[in-house]
Amino acid sequence: QCPYKGLIKRMYLESKAIELLALLMEEEANIHQGETQAAVLDLDHRDRIHYAQEILLKNLTAPPSLMELARQVGICDYNLKRGFKEVFNTTVFDYLRDRRMERAKQLLLDGQMKVATVARAVGYSSPTSFNAAFKQKYGASPKAYQLSMRK
Repeated sequence: QCPYKGLIKRMYLESKAIELLALLMEEEANIHQGETQAAVLDLDHRDRIHYAQEILLKNLTAPPSLMELARQVGICDYNLKRGFKEVFNTTVFDYLRDRRMERAKQLLLDGQMKVATVARAVGYSSPTSFNAAFKQKYGASPKAYQLSMRK
């Protein structure tokens, strides 16, 4: 898709090839400096990742979408996902689900709420989805867990 012809086309294509080589060499140099450079990037984004964590914890029942969360903390969604995995060793979604399940477990142990109410309190609109997620996490249905803890 070169817009030129003749000698100018050749010069244009050669310059593009040189540009590609320069980018490749820069990438190779960055790999060799990798650990130092990666640590700086990690430090730069670490606070933003922790801020994202705070936002999730404050909004368990109605968390922002991944794109909105990334916008709120000032990084792109890719860096949010990558950073979250690096800092917390889990995905954003899994982190959110685990915190919801921990909160649900506390509410069930208190025994003051029905299972459907607990489901809504931790952000599940469907009791069926909540039951499945709870059972996957703790190996028992919420009701069975609640009853076993009362004994």
